[in-house]
Amino acid sequence: MSDVHPLRSVLEQTGPDQCPGRFNFHCHTICSDGSLDPLALIRQASERGLHHLAVTDHHSTRAIPPMQLWLDQQRQTGASVPTLWTGVEISALLKGCLVHVLALGFELDHPALKIYCRGDAVVGEPLRAQSVVQAIHEAGGLAVLAHPARYRLGPSELIETAAGLGFDGGEAWYDYDMNPTWSPSPLICDAIASQLENLGLLRTCGTDSHGIDLYGR
Repeated sequence: MSDVHPLRSVLEQTGPDQCPGRFNFHCHTICSDGSLDPLALIRQASERGLHHLAVTDHHSTRAIPPMQLWLDQQRQTGASVPTLWTGVEISALLKGCLVHVLALGFELDHPALKIYCRGDAVVGEPLRAQSVVQAIHEAGGLAVLAHPARYRLGPSELIETAAGLGFDGGEAWYDYDMNPTWSPSPLICDAIASQLENLGLLRTCGTDSHGIDLYGR
């Protein structure tokens, strides 16, 4: 399923220059730990001319239906609006390290992901990265390792392990310096992007916005 996923062709076009003006596959609303309500976020994304967007609240998809409804209403008026992909950020254990996994482009309310969309991280077997990836794939989505250089273990080791577990990609371009206006961190992002490409994995970008501006952290 993931080999023919419709989001795959979009992500294959992703590079550091597309984020945050055209693409943003990692941001948050008040449905988890963000500051924007869902409608404020999707209006801002539309006003700024984003082409593709995924809102990835932690263990919640509650923001998605009202945003989809608003987008449908705008399309009926002939307005040009972003394509909104389903998203959720899931905590997981990868090689004994607690990481975050972005589920993108899955079937909303699919039974396989319900356990991961209850507001808090799971415990036990479902917390294992392999279980998370399997659930994402069962729901028709893509599994992406979020910000690989923010964890206790190094990004190279984590990406290598993730590839072996069937992850579809990693967040290649990320602002680890948390600048006021998003900018991918040099060197580390280049190294991550290169490793992902060499492993045949998709590369994504995202602002991980928690504030009121989609162009910042």
